[in-house]
Amino acid sequence: MSAADRAFGTAADRDTWGTAADRLAEARELLAAHPVVDGHNDLPWALREHVRYDLDRLDIGADQTGALHTDLLRMRAGGVGAQFWSVYVPCRLTGDDAVSATLEQIDVVDQLLERYAGDLAPALTADDMEAARAQGRIASLKGAEGGHSINNSLATLRALHTLGVRYMTLTHNDNNDWADSATDAPRVGGLSAFGRAVVREMNRSGMLVDLSHVAATTMRDALDSSVAPVIFSHSSALAVCDHPRNVPDDVLERLPANGGVAMATFVPKFILPAAVEWTARADDNLRAHGFDHLDTTAQAMKLHRAFEEANPRPIATAATVADHLDHMREAAGIDHIGIGGDYDGTAFTPAGLDDVAGYPNLVAELLHRGWSRPDLAKLTWSNSVRVLRDAEAVARDLRSRTAPSNATIDALDTPTA
Repeated sequence: MSAADRAFGTAADRDTWGTAADRLAEARELLAAHPVVDGHNDLPWALREHVRYDLDRLDIGADQTGALHTDLLRMRAGGVGAQFWSVYVPCRLTGDDAVSATLEQIDVVDQLLERYAGDLAPALTADDMEAARAQGRIASLKGAEGGHSINNSLATLRALHTLGVRYMTLTHNDNNDWADSATDAPRVGGLSAFGRAVVREMNRSGMLVDLSHVAATTMRDALDSSVAPVIFSHSSALAVCDHPRNVPDDVLERLPANGGVAMATFVPKFILPAAVEWTARADDNLRAHGFDHLDTTAQAMKLHRAFEEANPRPIATAATVADHLDHMREAAGIDHIGIGGDYDGTAFTPAGLDDVAGYPNLVAELLHRGWSRPDLAKLTWSNSVRVLRDAEAVARDLRSRTAPSNATIDALDTPTA
């Protein structure tokens, strides 16, 4: 099957190949004017895991196909105009170890910005994003993935903001002391009192509250607590694929009132029901051989490929992602959706969205479904720029009226007699 067949599907009711090619050309033209803001890319962790941040050994200025999902050549081919680089650290790192590793992740993004200054532009604000687009550079922002990164310290949260972090995912795959994760047994029932204080301090700092990875109870508590727009940096629709990492309809329906944006992800096990069970077995196979289920190093991928050969993998496509976007648009509205691929943070990707060069295939699929150019421009660029701009406005107002909080988790979450 050709790459184009994988991208657009092979159903008999599809248009002719020539029309599909025309749609792809139109998609590329649209992305030249309204490039993709991608909410989540795990390149910094991949660089840590593969080469311990040795940027000479994995030079993203060259084609890294086969080693990474991401390099500058393919970002350009994919029409990427802004990227939130995840400064993720795993939940097995706790306390000051988690903070130190997060600082190392921030540092490697800064090294990338210095090394590839002609292509990557540091961005702290919505205005910076627009300026980078005008310069023809890729606006580069940072997002921390998991509240364990702050070690229960609001001062550390503010320090991360000072270092350029513009969103924080409240949890990763495990609960932390003040928020429940989507993929862990409930501990505090959503957000604790300290967790609500974290949200308030993020609002005051201008750091977007990211609700990917969190339990639905945590999503609802955060929406109740936040006076700034929230985001989902890489989550899709629960109604389309019943996986706890996805967003329930009642939460999507609250985004217009909040002003937030849900950014559909490409991870097959979150978007294709048939892939959920397959991936669970593939992950168990990794663990049985002593690997973490999130490991994407060459050794882990060799095991994955052998498992895949013996157990054919259900294949998601650009159409699978489009199904989620169609539903998310219906539930939340066109002004409240975006894209968060999770490249270099997943072992497998959809056919046609194999790497960061694939975004035009998704836009072409949406054109095929009748999405207008103005609506696609909102999806790819405008919504994500607007949500950061709105969070900045809230922060300016709050900082003019309130002082930084020095609340502690012991004071807020310790039961009183």
